[in-house]
Amino acid sequence: MTYRILIVEDHNLLRHGLRSMITALPSYEVVGEAREGKEAIREALSLHPDMILMDLSLPGMNGIEATAQIKRRMPDIRVLVLTVYKTDEYVTEALRVGADGYVLKDASYDEFVIAIQTVISGKKYICPDVSMHLINDFLHRCDTPKAVTPWNKLTARERSILKLVAEGRTNRMTGEFLNISAKTVEKHRANLMHKLGLHNSAELILMALDMGLIEHVSHSSHGINGAAGGPALSSDISSKKKPDSTATPPE
Repeated sequence: MTYRILIVEDHNLLRHGLRSMITALPSYEVVGEAREGKEAIREALSLHPDMILMDLSLPGMNGIEATAQIKRRMPDIRVLVLTVYKTDEYVTEALRVGADGYVLKDASYDEFVIAIQTVISGKKYICPDVSMHLINDFLHRCDTPKAVTPWNKLTARERSILKLVAEGRTNRMTGEFLNISAKTVEKHRANLMHKLGLHNSAELILMALDMGLIEHVSHSSHGINGAAGGPALSSDISSKKKPDSTATPPE
């Protein structure tokens, strides 16, 4: 039997490397590739692979939201998360929405193969580094009151909207992407800004960066408040990231 694999990864070099490794394994073939969450859903519906290798940090719809939608529609498809994130928020959220395995991108080749074989056989797999991190975090939380982080203050939908807005999408564009109305997006956006104590779009973008929802500030994010507000927002973010080296020192 040949197992059919769909690769979801936005970095070309890594995606091609994964294809080479998988096709070199006996009884495995790569039947498709996707670069972002919505494309992953379309490819999964079209190809119905046995397993999906899913990155979490994707442009547009992230890997967690894509996994949730794929598992909701096609629960028999196995999903192995392949990511750089090992914090408990990402791991528990991925497992909660239905991921069957979780492995880090710095895993060895042998560990990567074990992860694929374990998940494709119908079992769950969490790589040793993540398992140890989860155990240590659990023991720490047993000894201390549970910390309220920005991540667990927000719902999954609010995190998706935070990511999309921080990437520079308007309420209308975000609504079209998530198949909800612009008014609903505006309500979610107001709620998440209230929960996180944010007062403007610059703070919203910085929060998305801190939470790992986006990797960098895109040019489109500069115009998040409209064309006229673009340059001001860019300079506002820069000023929050580092002190002004040209400022006159106190006497």
